[in-house]
Amino acid sequence: MTTSKLSKAGIPFLHFGYGEPLVLIHGLGEVKEGWINQFELQDEFELIIPDLRGHGENERTEAISIQNFASDIIDLLKECNIESANILGLSMGGAVAQEIYRQAPEMCRSLILASTFHFFPKKLAPLFINYRKKRFVHLTTGRKKKPAAALALYSWEEEYLEEFDNHFAPNQKAFFDSLQSCLKVNNINLLRRINVPTLVIGGQYDSVIPVWMQVWMHKLMPHSEFVIMRKTGHVAKLEAKDRFNQLIRSFLAKHQHRTENNKRTAI
Repeated sequence: MTTSKLSKAGIPFLHFGYGEPLVLIHGLGEVKEGWINQFELQDEFELIIPDLRGHGENERTEAISIQNFASDIIDLLKECNIESANILGLSMGGAVAQEIYRQAPEMCRSLILASTFHFFPKKLAPLFINYRKKRFVHLTTGRKKKPAAALALYSWEEEYLEEFDNHFAPNQKAFFDSLQSCLKVNNINLLRRINVPTLVIGGQYDSVIPVWMQVWMHKLMPHSEFVIMRKTGHVAKLEAKDRFNQLIRSFLAKHQHRTENNKRTAI
């Protein structure tokens, strides 16, 4: 297992690989090790994988917001002397990726937005958070964590349920602060201004953030690409890891910025 590093600002992160920088941003309640099935991408890309505030080894729980998640990653990239990177975000991580583009578009070579969202209608937000509060205890404690995996995944095979369970470890305060911040996201106008290569990925049977949300996002970005991952739920990176990884490789290969001068090995 790759050893975590700690940034000067106290952000735990993984940093390894060779090639163009690729940032992997986890979803709500997840940890950076949840990208383990994408570690193989290190043969083509320099991977930077942080724990967001209040998640995993990141014990900082104050001022949790999508905006601060994004600024933390921007600062981390600067500390690593990375001027620009490909940004891949899953679910809440996709909202963070969009915010990175808002704050520092020059640092984004491309965006990959997987099973994510750009806006929650105001009438739906209170219903969504009340539902989550009622289910939180059942979805995050002991053997009752398995229903969270069952909700997120299309396949209920034991190996997938167990792997999801291993990397879904929410802190209660951080979970709800993060969720509240998600419900405030409104990137409708931002998406229209995105002018870097962008791939939007939806899961055919996603019951957490239904695929129509990603269709809507794609329609707002005239030059974006859109793919539905067949027979997957909210976490295609896990239950369809080979197809997911090949999709990432193929998309980035089409928009390759790499030259002999910018190939570098993570220190």
